[in-house]
Amino acid sequence: MHYHSLGRSEITVSEVCLGSMTWGKQNSQKDADTQLEVALSGGVNFVDTAEMYAVPPSAETYGATEQIIGNWLAANPTRRKDIVLASKISGPGLPYIRDGNEITPQGVKQAVEDSLKRLQTDYIDLYQLHWPNRTSPHFGRHWPGSVEFLETDTTAQSQTMLEILGALNDCIEAGKIRYCGLSNETPWGLSEYLRLSEKHNLPRVVSVQNEFSLLHSKDSPYLLEHCIREDVSYLPWSPLAGGMLSGKYLNGERPAGSRWTLLQRNGLFRDTVQSQKAVAQYVELATDIGITPSQLALSWCKQVEGVTSVIIGATSVAQLEENLKAFSVELSQKTLKQIEQLMRHHPLPF
Repeated sequence: MHYHSLGRSEITVSEVCLGSMTWGKQNSQKDADTQLEVALSGGVNFVDTAEMYAVPPSAETYGATEQIIGNWLAANPTRRKDIVLASKISGPGLPYIRDGNEITPQGVKQAVEDSLKRLQTDYIDLYQLHWPNRTSPHFGRHWPGSVEFLETDTTAQSQTMLEILGALNDCIEAGKIRYCGLSNETPWGLSEYLRLSEKHNLPRVVSVQNEFSLLHSKDSPYLLEHCIREDVSYLPWSPLAGGMLSGKYLNGERPAGSRWTLLQRNGLFRDTVQSQKAVAQYVELATDIGITPSQLALSWCKQVEGVTSVIIGATSVAQLEENLKAFSVELSQKTLKQIEQLMRHHPLPF
């Protein structure tokens, strides 16, 4: 296992981050406990969660994942120091989370307190804004015309960002969080947070967590270059495109208990004709070189310049062990060239 600095923080994280969003919906406490043990024994020290989880999100499962992690921590109090624990505050839109309101300074402080209680810990290592208050070009809204940027007042957004940074600073000074980060952000959002932190001597964001995979690489090169130049860690989520790059959903297949059999908040927007064609070719390439399709996708993702830690998730120990093995795979230059050719042929299939 390789380890990297988390932005300009004092934290070092494994190149694998254990995602937890299925815990409390598809996975039980026992499942989560086992996954944590398997991941930690494999050298993983980075665990990511969010107040919104489990996923697909619902009022019934809100906070369930943090509670599961908290139960593990309570049962293993001496092991808190072994993990870098990340969580997130939800953005606007979910009526059962602070009435669906935008992120506010008071909302940040309350969300941190609530997460600490559920996690049964005194501090969170990395606290992230799950998505911006403004509508951002994520979750299928990256096509031209999907977001009307001029409908959002830039000055007002900047002022709100400043106030949020102030609340995060209060939480850091109180010892409740160590560092802050972003999620589902854009180059402008990142640059504005960095500008405000420097101008007002407030906490500097250390990371950005965005969707990134063989099927969805829109952050390369522009946001990735920004992260590299500013020493901000890039943390890809959904490196298997919601499980699609494993090949298990090809030809309309829906394995029992899989994520795509559940009601999706944003629908199956990743499931397009173009995506199916691309996945079929990646599956063929993986088979030709003797690894699984998931290992091909994860091994590719971890070697992208600027990537600090790849967030993986699994609903079974077998899946987790398969995914962990991907990080000991080194793709040859020939394979990387073949992948590049496929990406040029299927540049942004969803």
